[in-house]
Amino acid sequence: MTTVLRQTFHRVRGSLVPAWCQRIGVATLRADLMAGLLGAVLVLPQGVAFATLAGLPPEYGIYTSVVPCIVAALFGSSWHVMSGPTNANSLALFAMLGPLAVPGSADYVGLAVVVAILVGAMQLLIGLLRLGSVANFISPSVLLGFTGGAAALIGLYGLKDFFGLSVPTGTSAFGVVVHLLRHLDAVSPAALAVGVTTIVVTVLARRISARLPFMLIGLLGGYCAALLVAMPALGGHRADVVGAIPSALPPFHVPHVSWQALPELLGISAALTIVALGQSISIAKAVAMRSGQHIDANREFVGQGLSNLAGGFFSSYVSCGSLGRSMPNFEAGAQTPLASVFSAVLLVVLVAFSAPLLAQLPLAAIAAMLLLVSASLINAGKLRQLARHSRSEFVIAICTFAATLVLRLELAVLLGSMLSLVAYLYRTSRPAIRSLVPDRNDPARPFTPIDALEDTQPECPQLKLVRVEGAVYFGAVQYVTDRLQAMRCRNPAQKHLLAMVRSMNFIDLAGAELWEHELADRRAAGGDVYFHRPRQDVCKVWDRTGFTDRIGTGNIFRNKDEALRAVLSRLDPQVCETCTVRIFKECEERNGR
Repeated sequence: MTTVLRQTFHRVRGSLVPAWCQRIGVATLRADLMAGLLGAVLVLPQGVAFATLAGLPPEYGIYTSVVPCIVAALFGSSWHVMSGPTNANSLALFAMLGPLAVPGSADYVGLAVVVAILVGAMQLLIGLLRLGSVANFISPSVLLGFTGGAAALIGLYGLKDFFGLSVPTGTSAFGVVVHLLRHLDAVSPAALAVGVTTIVVTVLARRISARLPFMLIGLLGGYCAALLVAMPALGGHRADVVGAIPSALPPFHVPHVSWQALPELLGISAALTIVALGQSISIAKAVAMRSGQHIDANREFVGQGLSNLAGGFFSSYVSCGSLGRSMPNFEAGAQTPLASVFSAVLLVVLVAFSAPLLAQLPLAAIAAMLLLVSASLINAGKLRQLARHSRSEFVIAICTFAATLVLRLELAVLLGSMLSLVAYLYRTSRPAIRSLVPDRNDPARPFTPIDALEDTQPECPQLKLVRVEGAVYFGAVQYVTDRLQAMRCRNPAQKHLLAMVRSMNFIDLAGAELWEHELADRRAAGGDVYFHRPRQDVCKVWDRTGFTDRIGTGNIFRNKDEALRAVLSRLDPQVCETCTVRIFKECEERNGR
């Protein structure tokens, strides 16, 4: 009894205490603290900018970077994903709520937080119903292209602040590049000097020791560079800074909404749920591909749902995994989700006690950090490897990369996943139908595909041996039919067919009908069809369709030698007497008698 209670206690404790808790130590706490500090600094300008895009007062971007970030980290699956406001969510929210209320008004803010709660409830329901298996259809090639494209987006958007340009709100990534090329004369020397200094200091610090908080050291270098270029002796140029920072402590508030508005808000929330989950799981898997961590999609959905539920009651709008914070968090050396917790807590502390100092942080230094992260995420070596070994996977990665640059993130992932499924269906629609002969160069005479032999070897004049490798389902029926028909046309005398179908792992009703037609055609020509070692699931389909009764159990064999003896006994003896091929040992035994 004691043993049972102890085992039950350990199981319950294991389900309640996440695995990452076992990783916590002095070294991981130090690493998470440094990564969290970087995350807090990076989110300051992002949060304010994203809230403005969403049509909300600036402080709501900061609020959304606190409670949702903590809850998603503690209850989600990924150790490195940081949640908070994002560009896509902000723009989508503004587009959907704009017709319902005046942006920035109290009614608009109320609708935004209600939508966050509804989105959280839907995400939580998806996770609890264990529908996260849809994430399994995001292939590594899609993630590779998505990561590269998203990294390019981070870099392209960072060019604006790196060069100190005033780009209109809502400008696309390519629009930033076009604006830069058209306004080269407007490049800020101060911003460029700060950005270059930040990059140089960061790279040098990392080369000295990867254990140093090199990103924070780089930011400090950029801060000092901004102070230097602002001195009158050096020209008195000033780089743009973060500016005034609103309060970061999110107030608790229970939002109110009229029942009449609820149906429309449910539709908006459903759309935002898809957008947010698509981004979150894609970012989580992209980071996990680099860190080697296993991602539980259902738990990730639960974490995102709880974060939006809790965030809605703490004055937050819709949040999800943020690529611009998650990738720097991983690159900065974060070890556990505590980095996200530290980021949120430090954000509140920094704003409360260091707001004037943080307000002077140059935007060019932050942009330089994002450019460095962007450069490190584009895996050109992996793309070259794909190009050498799998042309289809390379095309999928490139298409996803391009789609990420021109479409919304979740649409790019959807497109890449669709391409992966199409490529998979194409491959599975062409199962291998390989002609076999006993290899006369091997004493054991194993059945060997003709295309794998070193020399040309003859086939039996009356019996066609084939191996079927793969599923014979509705998408593959036409291809298999064409191959079998081509074999009959090339050698009409081979009226009998022995199919080695151990590797035919699945058939559906269309596949069963294919074998019905093949059986009818061969029997009409005076031959027959035989099967060696069909799988149990295949036999069940044949039993349900009545094919087993029509072909007869005497045509289905579990042993190769038994199959050959039975089939050879049904061949035309007159042809066998004059045959000079005699590729089977049984031929010699039969004619010897």
